[in-house]
Amino acid sequence: MKQDARPVLYLAFMSLAGIFSPSCYAATPAAQSAAADDLRAAYATPQDIAEGKRVAAASCASCHGSDGIAKSKDTPHIAGQRPGYMLTELRVYQSGNRGNTPMNNAVKFLSEDALVKVAAYYASLDPASPASGSRAKGASAPDPVAAGKAAAAGCSGCHGDIGISDQAGMPSLSGLDPKYLIDAMRAYKTGQRKDDMMKTLVSALSDTEISNISLFYALQKPGKAKTPSPGDQAAGKSAATACAGCHGETGVSTGTAPSLAGQDAQYFLMAMRAYKSGARADEAMKAPATSVDETVIKNLAAFYANQQPQPPRVRKPLTTAEMADRCNRCHGVDGNSIDPRAPALASQRAEYMERVLRAYQKGERKSKAMNAMLDGLSETDIQGLAGHYSRMKARSVVFMPLPAK
Repeated sequence: MKQDARPVLYLAFMSLAGIFSPSCYAATPAAQSAAADDLRAAYATPQDIAEGKRVAAASCASCHGSDGIAKSKDTPHIAGQRPGYMLTELRVYQSGNRGNTPMNNAVKFLSEDALVKVAAYYASLDPASPASGSRAKGASAPDPVAAGKAAAAGCSGCHGDIGISDQAGMPSLSGLDPKYLIDAMRAYKTGQRKDDMMKTLVSALSDTEISNISLFYALQKPGKAKTPSPGDQAAGKSAATACAGCHGETGVSTGTAPSLAGQDAQYFLMAMRAYKSGARADEAMKAPATSVDETVIKNLAAFYANQQPQPPRVRKPLTTAEMADRCNRCHGVDGNSIDPRAPALASQRAEYMERVLRAYQKGERKSKAMNAMLDGLSETDIQGLAGHYSRMKARSVVFMPLPAK
């Protein structure tokens, strides 16, 4: 059988001593054969690069600069970008799959050979410097749970250190869905729920602090309130069948309604009375509260107080550093890709990266991997990621063909 004679790519790192060691890249003949077309720009000769420079001067430099360092916020730096990725992206723009943009028009009439050479030229340049000073953007997002714990320090006197009440009349907060707790605090803030002390306390909180506090309590291990619960639990269990549709059979909600399992009995009584009198305006609770008398409410309170609470299905958000660790699996340490087909992210313009990440998140750019990675990320997360990579030092790489064994 004839041996495959295609060259293997060898990766040489510039200014990476002590961080990476040179290594062979994707050396199997089958992989080389399937990817050879994408890697044409990685095999470029000095003559190809010189010709690519002439193409860049005529078609690309007005936006990306002859040195690949863009001056406009919406235009990416492409100096030092990985050659396989550059070529693939140029083809996507040329095909019109990114809509009608200046990029489509710039590459529309370029030949495949010209695309290869211009990709090789820009890939050969020294990359942009990291953003710093006034150019830096998107500080790494703080840990919202730690921030919530700090903001909730003033709540512990009434609600317990981790939101498990030990004072009759004070609700436990651990194990509550954060969306419910956010709505409840906002209701106190606006006066929709009447409580002068709570209104004073939450009025000083920003929306972010309210969100962080709610997340902190949702992620604490819930427990039963350490308070008395007089009443007939058996009778309460029977009466609770009418509440199960929203609050769960044992008071563990699986929806947006609050969980009642383990809740302080006295607080439950006070809340039901408020719904019954209209002091708490909630159409969904008005009729159920009005339909029961004080004895039934007391029995319900006893039943729910003695049920075991369960944590809500809430995922702890990742910090910017944790998100970046996931991105680095494909894009390289600190966004310095070692795969010629995967884009480098280090020192890229933050504004441009934000726009691209949003496009993947909305499905405007198609990539199953990217769509999945960005699912559920907030705007703050996206800004934090883009800012993080804009501040990373970009590293130059050279891909050199070696003959097969």
